[in-house]
Amino acid sequence: MSYNILIKNGTVIDGQNKPAFKADVRVSGGKIVKVAPTIEREGVERVVDATGCYVTPGFIETHNHYDAPMWWMPNMFPLPGYGITTTVNGNCGFGAAPVHHTKEAKDAMIGIFSFFEDIPLEPFHSQLPWDWKTWGEYRDSMLRNLKVPINFEFFCGHQALRLAAMGIDATKRAANAEEIRVMADMLREALRAGACGFSSNTMDYDGQGNPVPSLLADDAEFSALFDVLDEFPGKTFEVIISIFQRFTGVEDMQRLVPLVKDRKFKTQWAGVPTLTYQLGKVAPLVEEHERYKAEGYPLYTGFTHVAPATMINFNSPLTFGQTNLLAWVEVAEETNLAKKLELLQSEEWRERARQSWEEMYPQAMFRRPEAVIMRDSQYRVGPYGSEVTFQDVIDARKDNAHPSDVLADWVLENGIGSTLGYGMQKASMEQIINLFKDENALGNISDSGAHAQMLCGIGDHINMITTFARDNDWLTIEQAVYNLTGKLANFFGFTDRGHIAVGKTADIAIWDINEVERRPMIKEFDVPDGSGGRSYRYTRDAAPMRMTLVHGEPIFDGGSFTGAYPGRIAGHETHEAFAQAAE
Repeated sequence: MSYNILIKNGTVIDGQNKPAFKADVRVSGGKIVKVAPTIEREGVERVVDATGCYVTPGFIETHNHYDAPMWWMPNMFPLPGYGITTTVNGNCGFGAAPVHHTKEAKDAMIGIFSFFEDIPLEPFHSQLPWDWKTWGEYRDSMLRNLKVPINFEFFCGHQALRLAAMGIDATKRAANAEEIRVMADMLREALRAGACGFSSNTMDYDGQGNPVPSLLADDAEFSALFDVLDEFPGKTFEVIISIFQRFTGVEDMQRLVPLVKDRKFKTQWAGVPTLTYQLGKVAPLVEEHERYKAEGYPLYTGFTHVAPATMINFNSPLTFGQTNLLAWVEVAEETNLAKKLELLQSEEWRERARQSWEEMYPQAMFRRPEAVIMRDSQYRVGPYGSEVTFQDVIDARKDNAHPSDVLADWVLENGIGSTLGYGMQKASMEQIINLFKDENALGNISDSGAHAQMLCGIGDHINMITTFARDNDWLTIEQAVYNLTGKLANFFGFTDRGHIAVGKTADIAIWDINEVERRPMIKEFDVPDGSGGRSYRYTRDAAPMRMTLVHGEPIFDGGSFTGAYPGRIAGHETHEAFAQAAE
């Protein structure tokens, strides 16, 4: 449907870090067709009064994991209510294509994605049709089977790529020359089909201590894949380095920088350490970022301006696995409630759990029990609440019980559905402000779509507008909008969006700065659990926007989702040009 909309009396922030200005904006045929101080209504045209509002490009999320959730929650609540018009997925080397012909390798790919992004495993199998092998067939399946309200872009992920080329051996060894050639051909096919780039990961180990497949890639494999990426002007490389868990990020970059510093493509590395507890481990990366800029390397650090507020629950193994609490991984992975309770009471398991506790990584949250919050009790027994720490629970015992036993007893008393919390502190607000002003730094990394029972990244970008620009003078409103729109579009090569200008796609957000907020987290029970029921995820009420338009069509209007699905999947308007350039 073609919408003709005239936005009147608003203040335009064009997304290019230029001063705001009063103007009307005309939208027709999915495009911005006129921007002028005054535009008179013509013909059948809806007039939207934006008095007191900013008219900006729609916001771009740089780091999401909706590759699977989009299949069972296609309205993407509440992204439209936060003005988000583009989401970038396939990050961290995880993705759903290409797929190996064996069930073993396919299940390994799904299991890796499910574990590390803390996305329920069952709906991966039941909600996705899996009627593809290549990345292009994956995109075609999405086009056949899905309608989405916002634009979805995807990296081709290294884990799926290795498993598709090598089978289950991808989890065990380096690739040989023929396997590398197959991977290169698969990546080329994905980039031609609309993938926005290639993503990888040098950080993650699973609940049994096994590395993700990309950690087994040697320099020859990376170089061959980078050669392919160089064939596609405007595509990008994204890599997650180890600035958590094992803290090998300095060594990771020492290895990767020589491989990417002279390439045609841009690299997004995540990234500069910003949390207090990281600085003692990978602080040299702050200076390395400055060196990359001084040398003119095409490297851009990714960062988040909102410190993760992790919720720990006893049905998700990720937090325990990534801190080496492997006995507690057993409890989290057990799906049968009775068996969970048996484990927690078993002296044999408790002995292994105590040993596992002693082998926990030094930076693990349970090493600092005074910082772990006993957030919520399923049975409302206690002690629990926002003011009660795990240290308080330990001290209350007065029997010198081992911390693992104390936690096991607390879970038995309060219920498997209870949750803990752990807040991480930003090292310096000045550092975050400077990163926003840095052309070689990319923000708005929310991790939305993943870890949905641990955090809610949706709406983090509104905090930049309110806390950084409205409530303080840390950024101008133009700088805040630039960091959410044009700066990101420029990096990713999304030349059709991120800019309020004639000829650009009409992805637009209209909002009153005094109305929008990053709303409190709430539980929404809308995730299929495989038994006909629903599990929960953390989400938020809408900011809200006055209106969000995608390709000129309102997807959020009058305080609610409109039911429109004009979003495009893995195919911003320039992807055909990329494919032609590679011919």
